[in-house]
Amino acid sequence: MTDEALSKDVLQQGKKLMQPAVRTDLMLYSLRGVRLSDRIATLAMWAAGIVILGILVAFLSYMLVKGLPALSYHFITGMPSDIRAGGGVGPQFFNSFYILALSMLFAIPIAVGAGIYLAEYAGNNRLTDLIRLSTESLATVPSIVLGLFGMIIFVNTLGLGFSIIGGALTLMLLNIPVLVRVTEEAIRTVPDQYREASLALGATKWQTIWRVILPNALPGIITGITLTAGRAMGETAILIFTAGTTVSRTVPDFSLTAAGETLAVHMWYVMAVGLVPDRLDIANGIGALLIITILIFNLMFTIPAKMWQRKMTGSSH
Repeated sequence: MTDEALSKDVLQQGKKLMQPAVRTDLMLYSLRGVRLSDRIATLAMWAAGIVILGILVAFLSYMLVKGLPALSYHFITGMPSDIRAGGGVGPQFFNSFYILALSMLFAIPIAVGAGIYLAEYAGNNRLTDLIRLSTESLATVPSIVLGLFGMIIFVNTLGLGFSIIGGALTLMLLNIPVLVRVTEEAIRTVPDQYREASLALGATKWQTIWRVILPNALPGIITGITLTAGRAMGETAILIFTAGTTVSRTVPDFSLTAAGETLAVHMWYVMAVGLVPDRLDIANGIGALLIITILIFNLMFTIPAKMWQRKMTGSSH
């Protein structure tokens, strides 16, 4: 073997020996880059979460500091006044829950049924795609548009006038699309093994849904209902055009055809139209009352739902 051939052979052998080391260096360099990117992304997410939490705390603190001094038993249960200071929000407080309860009573059966159909029965076809597209489109419609639609259909065409039933039916249109999507997603999170085990034991499709799927999906559905109810509690535009801005002088008034101003609508009315001297105090008090009510409402349903979910999954954390 010549010296030149020997040199080439030694060089090739050296390259072969160096390749694993080069690959290892490249892998370490790539791993360091991934770790650095992961740390940067984690810090960015934490920063975004802290900013959002800070905005929420600042908003809630401001509203509570301004509104809590106005809250009293007379304010929460008393009758409103358009011209004298010291009016209460008793009828509006009752109407807020009454209209919310009616709207959820109408919306939940329809929405849960549609969610079950989309998750368990519907196939991948044009009809299913059309239903999902219609649901998502309805969810994006501005509430004031739904309010105008409700006024045309329920107030004018059906002759209900400004009424609690008209407001509840229109508010139902706002709640249904969100509840449909929440129900469908909650049902889809239930593992397929649960369905297979139930069917293997001889249960029918409906028995599997009723006794296995829905109990396991219930925490997610309850959370969705709670969030939807909280959003509906503060709705204004829909109810201005359908339920009106007046209230009955009798509390509680369960008449479905009576006008039913809610807390959120009364806040708008006091600041935009009202002549009462202490309207700013009333508006701040209504804001604080709405925040406290929605927080209590969420805790009343969210905590039991979490406990139920832990019980169903057997988690001790």
